[in-house]
Amino acid sequence: MGFAEPPPLVGFADVGRCRVMGVVNVTPDSFSDGGRWFDAEAAIEHGLGLWHAGADIVDVGGESTRPGAQRIDADEELRRVLPVVRELAAAGAVVSIDTMHADVARQAVGAGAVLVNDVSGGLADDAMAAFVASSGVPFVVMHWRGHSVDMQTRAHYDDVVVDVRRELEQRISVLVDAGVDTEQIVVDPGIGFAKSLDSDHNWALLRHLDQLIDLGRPVLVGASRKAFLGRLLESGDPAVPRPPDERDHASAATTALVAASGAWAVRVHDVPANVDAVLVAARWRAQA
Repeated sequence: MGFAEPPPLVGFADVGRCRVMGVVNVTPDSFSDGGRWFDAEAAIEHGLGLWHAGADIVDVGGESTRPGAQRIDADEELRRVLPVVRELAAAGAVVSIDTMHADVARQAVGAGAVLVNDVSGGLADDAMAAFVASSGVPFVVMHWRGHSVDMQTRAHYDDVVVDVRRELEQRISVLVDAGVDTEQIVVDPGIGFAKSLDSDHNWALLRHLDQLIDLGRPVLVGASRKAFLGRLLESGDPAVPRPPDERDHASAATTALVAASGAWAVRVHDVPANVDAVLVAARWRAQA
C-alpha cells in the first residue's frame, strides 16, 4: 500500500515528492554562513543560484534566530530583505519570507513573496494572524517557546513528541479561530529551537515525524547544518562538534529520511545534495 498524498496547501500543487526550500540569510550573524550573504547583491546572487540549482522555494530571512541571537527591529529587517525578495521574485523564483514581524511579512508579500515562514508561529507579533488571514498566503507555524536569546532554557518536556504535537495543535486552533484557513497552514517541529542536545529532543521528533504528519497539515523540517548534527559528528579529544559548513552530508542524509517519512518540504543550505536526497526518497516511497 502506498503513502497518502500530502494535505492540500493554498497555492502549492502536489509535486510528487518533498520540496526543497533553499536558505538565504541576509544577516551578519547566521550560525551557518557567518554573514556571507549580508550584502543585498550577494544575497540575490546566492538566491538565484539556489533557484537554478533546483530549490522549489527560496526562503529569505533578515533576522538571525540562532541560539542566543538578539532581535532587530522591523525597519532594519525590511532594509535587509525587501530588495532581495523583490529581485528574486522578479526573476521567477518562488520566494518565502522568514520573519516574525507582521509588517515585514506584509511588505515582503507585496514585493512578491508567496509564503510566510514564521519561527514563532505568530506568537511574536499579535498582528501576524490577522495579516495571514486577510492575505490568504500559506503560513509556516513552527513550534516555538520563546526568542533565541533564552529559548534553550525552555527545553523541558514530559515527552517531546507528545508535547510538541499538542502545542502545534493548540497553535493551529488559535490561528483558525483568528480567521486563518486550515489549508494555509504548514507545521514545523522547530528542530534546534528550545530542544536540548543532551536529551535527544531533535532526534525523537525526526524519528516520530509521523506524529506531526497526523495533524493533517504539510510538515516542513529545518534540520540542515544544525548543532545536533555537529554533536553527532564531533571528533577529537576532547570532542569538538563538526563546524556547520561541514555538516552537509549528514544534512542530506536527514533529508532523505524525513522525505521518505512524508515531509512536505525541507529547509536546507546545500540545495543540489538535498534535491538528490528528495528524489531518492520519492523513489523509495513509490515502492511502498
